[in-house]
Amino acid sequence: MSDANPAILPPDELPKQPERPPLMAIMGPGLITGASDDDPSGIATYSQVGAQFGYSLGWTLLLTYPLMCAIQQISAEIGRVTGRGLAGNLRRYYPTWLLHGIVGLLIIANTINIGADLGAMAAALKLLVKGPLLVYVAGFALLSVGLEVFLRYARYVSVLKWLTLSLFAYVATVFVVGVPWGKVLLNLVWPHISMSGAYLTAVVAVFGTTISPYLFFWQAGEEVEDLSERNDSRSLLDAPGQAPREMRRIRIDTYVGMGISNIVALFIMLTAAATLNAHGMTNIQTSSQAAEALRPLAGPFAFTLFALGIIGTGLLALPVLAGSAAFALGEALQWPVGLARKPLKARAFYGTIAAATVIGALLNFSPLDPVKALFWSAVLNGIVAVPVMVMMLLMAVRSDVMGRFVLGRGLATMGWLATAVMALAAVGMFATWGD
Repeated sequence: MSDANPAILPPDELPKQPERPPLMAIMGPGLITGASDDDPSGIATYSQVGAQFGYSLGWTLLLTYPLMCAIQQISAEIGRVTGRGLAGNLRRYYPTWLLHGIVGLLIIANTINIGADLGAMAAALKLLVKGPLLVYVAGFALLSVGLEVFLRYARYVSVLKWLTLSLFAYVATVFVVGVPWGKVLLNLVWPHISMSGAYLTAVVAVFGTTISPYLFFWQAGEEVEDLSERNDSRSLLDAPGQAPREMRRIRIDTYVGMGISNIVALFIMLTAAATLNAHGMTNIQTSSQAAEALRPLAGPFAFTLFALGIIGTGLLALPVLAGSAAFALGEALQWPVGLARKPLKARAFYGTIAAATVIGALLNFSPLDPVKALFWSAVLNGIVAVPVMVMMLLMAVRSDVMGRFVLGRGLATMGWLATAVMALAAVGMFATWGD
């Protein structure tokens, strides 16, 4: 069987691309990856934490930022150096059972997350425009699949980047509702930490939401995708002279993308703390409930911004969730993969995107409780993240995988620290299960 990289397009299949817009030239996979982390499921988590604990858990987002940067930078470097995504490298260097186990769990978690996000987006739209919830679910699913399959890759990525602007709805909301900034800063640098089961569970939820395995697969896959889009680029193993420029781009892209992600997550938490927690509303289960609760407390403008943000971030997150699952499965089974390919050239890859989105949509037509779906998605993400991070780090220090670009000691140390924190979070999740 040929070991040719299924993610790299042959020269005769390279699509003609328009001149790159300025935004695309500045930022790349890191921006989209970071923004997609604040999906409707994440918004629900941050709203719950802010409503229940006020300003006391903002410190978790300061702590997760360097850890996110490290693990996402490692993901991107593996893709850019080797010209293969995470699953493609796992397939080459590790046992098949390990590869299939990780990819299988990733697909299950992503599909459940897609279903939960579609439900949240539909509920948010229903708050703004009265109508049938399930029709909205189906409409968002069809829109996401249609754009991902039929829109030219360069144009589609540009659309995703502009959708990141929807995150700033939550920045605007904070300034509409008003927050006591002195109290916020004090809790960021000198928090009161509780050892109660509810508090520890909330910490675990924040960590599990901000550091998720689908983000690793997506950013590595998009670095590989960009090799096909940029005719002057090759994997760094084949073109080591490009390394200084590309490694610098990856660092800037990742640091800015993860920074935006965590700032927005903090602002969502602050909005919930300043409104819901301040008025004794501590039991918020979904992002749409948070938006609805804002209406009488903060006024219609804040409510509308919050609800529109849920829809915008959902449209950004759906293709990342479905796309990361398709990249992983396609590389594991050596299919032709990549959003730059025409649909007929990568039927199985695009079929996986469609199947994951449709199955996620169908979950909303089932008796499955959407709140429980979010919970189980978080559980699976927490389970999958740790072994994926371990395997990434093991690959990234192997010279037969990375050549001269093996991880430096500093980045490797941060990667292992992030892995240890996620492992402790997973243990904490199970330890506080019944609390």
